[in-house]
Amino acid sequence: MASVARKAPAKRKAKSPSSRQKVLQASWVDTVIRMLPFSEQDVQRVVTWIILTALTLLAFAAAQYAGLTAAAYQQYAAFAAKAGFQVQRVEVTGMERVDQLKVYQLVLAEKDRAMPLVDIDKVRTDLLQYGWIKDARVARRLPDTLAVEIIERKPAAIWQRGGKYSLIDANGVVLAHVRAGEGGDLPTLNGNEANTHIVALNALLDNASALKSQVSGASWIGNRRWDLQFQTGETLALPEGEAEAAKALLNFARLDGVHRLLGRDLIHFDLRDPNRAYFRKAPKAEAVKVQQAEPVKVENKDNDEKNEITSKNNGLTA
Repeated sequence: MASVARKAPAKRKAKSPSSRQKVLQASWVDTVIRMLPFSEQDVQRVVTWIILTALTLLAFAAAQYAGLTAAAYQQYAAFAAKAGFQVQRVEVTGMERVDQLKVYQLVLAEKDRAMPLVDIDKVRTDLLQYGWIKDARVARRLPDTLAVEIIERKPAAIWQRGGKYSLIDANGVVLAHVRAGEGGDLPTLNGNEANTHIVALNALLDNASALKSQVSGASWIGNRRWDLQFQTGETLALPEGEAEAAKALLNFARLDGVHRLLGRDLIHFDLRDPNRAYFRKAPKAEAVKVQQAEPVKVENKDNDEKNEITSKNNGLTA
């Protein structure tokens, strides 16, 4: 019998591990998407927006690097100026002591400039360079006005050092240089770097508010302590240290309230020793001797003339 040859069964092609991994990954992603409270269309839309935003930012960065952004902004500013958005008026308010000429020179430099090109932050920074200006508000008032509001510093004292006098505010900022006697009723601070300690001095005087109005000046001694001068001419020497000086000043205020130390014959009070107080009286004025003048003989010419006339008449009669 003829033998019949049988075909060997074809071997099944095994699935590659990469395809299984893809299937597993796809099923994992699908599972996560199904767990989200969004549909697949919403997710695809969000992904699309993210891609578009990233491409836009990339294009903007490339344009800025190439200088195209600045050119486009200049064209935009020119278009705005033609449309009437250009600085034609400048309004400045709040100026009393500030040098108005300097302010207007700075602000008027922005006139005829397109509104988008006005750098209001730079204008404000330049204004704050002047000592009198404490703060400045700069705003665009469309279509053609640049509004500037000036907030000035207030003079609080006269700072004297080495023969030079300057107006300073409550923070010690120098406002202007003045001549001696031009400070009016403002208190005078004497000594190098005394202006940098004015805040601490005001805090010290607040401890004795009854005496604060009577203080006419203060001297910063040895860069370590204060001597206070009163309107009645006395000087009070305070110790070093904020706490020690405050305690001494408060004790002096109590003594003055009881014994009326100010306005008497005392000229100097030394409270640097925490255990003792030293007072110095004004020197007594010496009595001035007045010499009596010698009597002056005054000749009576009228009587002499009368006597002379009488003698002549007598001679004639005889």
